[in-house]
Amino acid sequence: MNSLPDRLEAGSPYPLGATFDGLGVNFAVFSANAEKIELCIFEPTGRREIKRYELTEWTDEVWHGYLPEARPGLLYGYRAYGRYAPEEGHRFNPNKLLLDPYAKQLHGEVRWTDALHGYQVRSRREDLSFDRRDSAPAMPKGVVVDTHFDWSGDIRPNTPWSDTVIYEAHAKGLTKLFDEVSPPERGTFAALSHPRVIDHLKRLGVTAVELMPIHAFVQDRFLQEKGLRNYWGYNTLSYFAPEQQFFAGNSHNELRLAVRRLHAAGLEVIMDVVYNHTCEGSERGPTLSWRGLDNATYYRHVQDNPRYTINDTGTGNTLNLEKARVIQMVADSLRYWATSFGIDGFRFDLGLTLGREEHGFNPGAAFFDVLRQDPVLGRLKLSTEPWDIGPGGYQLGNFPPGFAEWNDKYRDGVRKYWRGDPSMRGELAARMSGSSDLFDRRARRPWASVNALAVHDGFTLADTVAYEQRHNEANGEDNRDGHSENYSRNWGVEGPTDDPAINDARQRVMRSMLTTLFTSLGTPLLLAGDEFGRSQGGNNNAYCQDNEIGWVDWSKRDTPEGKALFDFTSRLIALRHEHELLRAPNFLYADKLPGTDINDLEWWDERGQPLSSDDWNNPEGRALVMRRARQLEDGRIEAMTLLLNASGDAITFHLPPPDVPRTVLVDSARPEETAFEIGNDYEVGPQSAALIRWVADIAETEPEPGAASEEQAA
Repeated sequence: MNSLPDRLEAGSPYPLGATFDGLGVNFAVFSANAEKIELCIFEPTGRREIKRYELTEWTDEVWHGYLPEARPGLLYGYRAYGRYAPEEGHRFNPNKLLLDPYAKQLHGEVRWTDALHGYQVRSRREDLSFDRRDSAPAMPKGVVVDTHFDWSGDIRPNTPWSDTVIYEAHAKGLTKLFDEVSPPERGTFAALSHPRVIDHLKRLGVTAVELMPIHAFVQDRFLQEKGLRNYWGYNTLSYFAPEQQFFAGNSHNELRLAVRRLHAAGLEVIMDVVYNHTCEGSERGPTLSWRGLDNATYYRHVQDNPRYTINDTGTGNTLNLEKARVIQMVADSLRYWATSFGIDGFRFDLGLTLGREEHGFNPGAAFFDVLRQDPVLGRLKLSTEPWDIGPGGYQLGNFPPGFAEWNDKYRDGVRKYWRGDPSMRGELAARMSGSSDLFDRRARRPWASVNALAVHDGFTLADTVAYEQRHNEANGEDNRDGHSENYSRNWGVEGPTDDPAINDARQRVMRSMLTTLFTSLGTPLLLAGDEFGRSQGGNNNAYCQDNEIGWVDWSKRDTPEGKALFDFTSRLIALRHEHELLRAPNFLYADKLPGTDINDLEWWDERGQPLSSDDWNNPEGRALVMRRARQLEDGRIEAMTLLLNASGDAITFHLPPPDVPRTVLVDSARPEETAFEIGNDYEVGPQSAALIRWVADIAETEPEPGAASEEQAA
């Protein structure tokens, strides 16, 4: 625009944010406690403020104004006036330029300086002091955008939860080292939908890509001072703007096109979102947006001393989801990503925090109700991390219907079983059955349990079988960060080795763990690169490793071991898609199938005998047989039997009746062999798993009179 008017028109309090209507831009920002708010306009480089307007209209605690003739591309920020009374929870300081919480694009980055703080950092009065320096030169600015995009030809895959296989990936790290993508696009949104990337995902068989945070986030000051970077992105600066470093060009349509292409390939896109805290940290953190606009509303504070923020998140602050406008901000953000970028679902980091009220976690919290009833969000895939570090901060299984939950008990149980821990039969059986002990209530289904062997936080699958200690020296914290117990085993040597026996054992155990994952009820989640043995060198907390440690090393895929593991993993996923018994949509209760003596779920030991209480609790019992069965439409019975041997010796399993032809679909000790017939006995190698299928007529499955009772008596 060539010239700016002297005054704003009244505008509207809705919608919040900067909204271009074709003739101008409406600005609306919430603050219940500010006394005055100014809109600051900057020239195109963002270095110089060229106009300042007072938002004279205040409706329902929303300050608003309309700037005629303004266009997309305009740079802006806010200054908020009010009481600076930290002991009362108020931290207004008009010397600080504030980012619009609804800004949909950012110009520039945070440049760390003490002027970004509302107080004098080196004052003896600490955060009770007041800083008068202008922070605008060090602040990113909001950018007015035109969000129009033609989604008319887009078809969401809408994959049922029970058919879903999730692939967790970092938007940059997935393709940064993928040499089949052109160098300018590597590590960007454009590369996510590159034909070679899509081909890999389709051949693997996953149905959804879950992206680690792509909201705009800050590069933490303490990391920059150590020469490191915030790689994972769990430190949000804007809930509406995509992270600019992930774009190959300047258009946000790059991300929209990537989502459309993934949809066209039948792949859903899920976002990992961080609404439990912001990048402003504790009361000693900077004033960048929410703190300066209305600290008392946006954050939870110590009840008797509102100077201090409650730290249920481990990052210094906690968003206050008991406040209607804070819930609105989060819901508006989610809806924006779902509608403007075509996102199919969300995974809530530290999701327990979002249900915290004055007296602790409440599964009936308002935020959950808002999502479940929303006509847009209620139809998307919603999953959550069911813990934080606050009081009562572990609530696995206690979220309301409609949510899936990351199940760390599954990860830990499977890891401990396959490394040979004692007394793991019962725990493993519970986890493989969809963790019904945790989720079978309020009409929830097995898919509510998100099962993973590894995720971004912790060892990769390959490192789980190669390291027994974390190796986080590169993080600059003297190897004190990250989980100290990973339930891992190195099988004889810490880290890489040329010993063929150790390497064979590691590959076999990985295959056995993957077999367990894809035959378990629940929603399987695979960490990017685990399908071909990606390693982080034993680093189990690569949050600051924006380099080869954190990026997926695609060269592993081209090694004989990597190719073999990929082929094995893709075969397991294909079997899961092909056979409903491997992904049963409902919990199984060991009920008899009509007209037979076969239950829909049964467990035995290696002798083909039902497990007694003593057997379940036998610390040395490391062999387990699981059989699921169902009746087909033609009346025949289909059964899937999984043989598990976590011991160090081969075991010959005697298979339970009926005596029918059986086919081995997969054996982790014989990865190249498929679909071969066996009899009533089958040898399973050490640390190995085998999946067996049979289909028979009902008449074939009926035992002779008295045989069933004698079998159970035995």
